[in-house]
Amino acid sequence: MRLLIASDIHGSAYYCRKLLEAYEKEGAKRMVLLGDVLYHGPRNDLPREYAPKEVIGMLNERKQEIYSVRGNCEAEVDQMVLEFPVLADYMLLFSGKKVIYATHGHIYNEKNLPPMKEGDVLLHGHTHVLRCEKKKGIWILNPGSVSIPKEGNPPTYAVLDKGVFTIKDFEGHVIQECEL
Repeated sequence: MRLLIASDIHGSAYYCRKLLEAYEKEGAKRMVLLGDVLYHGPRNDLPREYAPKEVIGMLNERKQEIYSVRGNCEAEVDQMVLEFPVLADYMLLFSGKKVIYATHGHIYNEKNLPPMKEGDVLLHGHTHVLRCEKKKGIWILNPGSVSIPKEGNPPTYAVLDKGVFTIKDFEGHVIQECEL
């Protein structure tokens, strides 16, 4: 199943619209959100067109297609307005024989791995830095940030399809790709 994966929308209506356009263009069947959906957090500047109420409406229209985990900026009040679950610390996904541990990254990350076996995949956001590499037998994947990228990266999302993880910008350019 073709998945669109994104992290760190941080309440940007502008980038949420771009993300939903990419979702349609990519022909993905589900969207996986890796947390920090509505609030920008005290450490970040306001993203472009910061409008969490607009983001709520846009995402709730797709509630049947979204899987999400809790970021460090999510709170119980977010679950009161979002019509899809957002408070799970992680979810398990599967791509072929690969187990994908999807989480935000503020608790579990490459410095604090969850229980994993060689060949497994850790998929997380939080750092706002895109990543696609194998380290000590574990795949470390990060789609980057939709609205507040860091380290000179553009705003990005990723597509996971048939064991290939592709990070793209919103113009559709491939930024990084790896075959799991």
